[in-house]
Amino acid sequence: MKIAICLMAVAAGLVGTQLAVAQAAAPAGSTGVCKDGTYTTAASKSGACRGHKGIQTWLAADTPASAAKTTTKASKAAATTAPATPAAAPAPVAAPAAAAPVAAAKQSPASKAAALPQAAGGGPGLVWVNTSSNVYHCYGSDYYGKTKAGSYMSEADAKAKGAHADHGKACK
Repeated sequence: MKIAICLMAVAAGLVGTQLAVAQAAAPAGSTGVCKDGTYTTAASKSGACRGHKGIQTWLAADTPASAAKTTTKASKAAATTAPATPAAAPAPVAAPAAAAPVAAAKQSPASKAAALPQAAGGGPGLVWVNTSSNVYHCYGSDYYGKTKAGSYMSEADAKAKGAHADHGKACK
């Protein structure tokens, strides 16, 4: 029983050092790492990495209420019997290999757009104009801020420059 508790304490220490390593590598103000490798600055976990395959690691400190909910008997026992010396830092985990081109060819256009990183800027009230196709995409759509070439502007400015709405649907 004591061995199991000691092993849990060591595992908790390793997880803590991985979190510290992830926090050190994160950009200033980041609160989490999404599963696709991007960082989030969302204040809460709810919807923080929506469109980025979910949360991989949450870097922000938990609130006391949520931390109390996640406490278990095993973690309480591990915390009381934790070794006095810190565990050695684990080796960095290699980045996941890129998907094979065959797998990428089987994806739908919408899922490919969801996998692309979004350009900085934008938000409600602005559209993303794909400058190569002269099509604008509304806030919240699959291709909003995700095409290779484009810029954010108001819908009126996009229409004035001759751009047309994606699938002929104007923004709400």
